[in-house]
Amino acid sequence: MIRISNLKLPLDYTEAQLRMLAARRLHIDTAQIQMVTLYRRSVDARGAVRFIATVDVTLDSPGTEAQVLRKLPPSAQAQTVIPWQMPTYPSCKTAHPPVVIGCGPAGLFAAWCLAQAGLRPILLERGKPVAERQAVVAAYHATGILDPDCNIQFGEGGAGTFSDGKLNTGTKDKRIRQVLQTFVDCGAPEEILWQAKPHIGTDRLAKCIPNLRQRIEAHSGTVLFDAKCTGFTAQNGKLTSIAYDKDGQTHSIRTDHAILAIGHSARDVFAWLAERELPMEQKAFSLGVRIEHLQSEIDRFCYGKAAGHPALGAASYQVAAHLPDGRGVYSFCMCPGGVVQAAASEPETVVTNGMSCFARNACNANSAILVGITPADFGGSDILAGVRLQRQIEQRAYRAAGANGKAPALLLGDFLRKQVSQTVGQVQPSYPLGVAWTPLEECLPEFICTSLRQGIPLLAHRLHGFLQEDAVLTAPETRSSSPVRILRHPETLESLGCKGLYPCGEGAGYAGGIMSAAVDGLRCAEAICHSLRST
Repeated sequence: MIRISNLKLPLDYTEAQLRMLAARRLHIDTAQIQMVTLYRRSVDARGAVRFIATVDVTLDSPGTEAQVLRKLPPSAQAQTVIPWQMPTYPSCKTAHPPVVIGCGPAGLFAAWCLAQAGLRPILLERGKPVAERQAVVAAYHATGILDPDCNIQFGEGGAGTFSDGKLNTGTKDKRIRQVLQTFVDCGAPEEILWQAKPHIGTDRLAKCIPNLRQRIEAHSGTVLFDAKCTGFTAQNGKLTSIAYDKDGQTHSIRTDHAILAIGHSARDVFAWLAERELPMEQKAFSLGVRIEHLQSEIDRFCYGKAAGHPALGAASYQVAAHLPDGRGVYSFCMCPGGVVQAAASEPETVVTNGMSCFARNACNANSAILVGITPADFGGSDILAGVRLQRQIEQRAYRAAGANGKAPALLLGDFLRKQVSQTVGQVQPSYPLGVAWTPLEECLPEFICTSLRQGIPLLAHRLHGFLQEDAVLTAPETRSSSPVRILRHPETLESLGCKGLYPCGEGAGYAGGIMSAAVDGLRCAEAICHSLRST
């Protein structure tokens, strides 16, 4: 198979054109091509908008491929590649099944790997299955009554289930293709295999996740919902059991291996881990707001006259700026054609996040606009100081907006002028519990507001038109990543304080999104398999 990169394609290209361009690059006749498959496709919006593609070409015979490559000049940007295959896991045995704590992407992929290895994993999830979880979240949006154990943060699929389902990542790990293919096998659209910025969407992700869970169960894994992990026991520095609460009773599982994939909002777990003095450290994260524009305006800013072309879909953006004091202000988790989510996991708090369905066809675009902070900003030296800062901001936001579930919000122009907004413009706020026009200093630290006022105009230099007077800012965005890191050995991936316990994913401080969390879940599961084969 020959991989060709940097093919420039018009927005309306056909399969025949793609085949013709591949043949032209290889200096062969199209009849010699058996198949052309997209490997990667991205949008190039510099000048005339077009696609840039990398394709895999299969010729009529393997011998022909070698002959073709020998004749090509280096500028042809073509190389031989070996077709990718899904990895398989050798069977392993252990006296006690491993336990996976948390049913987000890290936990699910860890459990799937362990199940394929024949280890009969037990997966504990404090929340509910997707279908029940959707009903609980809908009830929260309708009534403002929150279930602390089942919400946007907790439940089957983790926080990513109620997001855009973005699968792009800066990670270059070899397991990325495996994660993407697994999602496709579970019902995700096949195009995520070649999109430069793949996404599934909340609506389709909610159908994929139960399919992955059913595969785990079909391979003799066990999934327990409404099962909250409450502790572990160890002897001589080695894990011996995991405790969890379910149906009002405390249970214990004898195990030598457990993957701690708890997610970035499991504050109660952080607390009892700190009490047990498991090695942890403060970790930098980011704070800020959600910004909403009309999606049609974002399309116009990004694509110009090509905006609205059906091949392009809703435009996304990624912008960043550095301030004179060294802080960074940047967009994060941008959701084209989406809505702002109510993402609290504790009563009497307000937390925002963003989500899109697969079609990305809602009126607004939204993105987090965040300011990077370090442990020096936490206001304390103890491990949970960052958690405490998050909680204080979320509680202040709840009170500032009227203590009724609404979120503090301002129009962008009023925020920059330090005025309180009176009415909406063209952009209708999408936060499901409603917004209250509130000075954002009433919930966010003053240095965050100052950084946002300095940084947002700089972001507009990178995306013309971003500085719209009636864009809506909704606060606060506090859960960009975990404020702690649970320390682990760089090679075995075991906790530095307990052998057999594997801190994993976003909650442990080793991932930042669906893809990197899923990859870390696979890595931890593979580490367990390796330890068993080595004994």
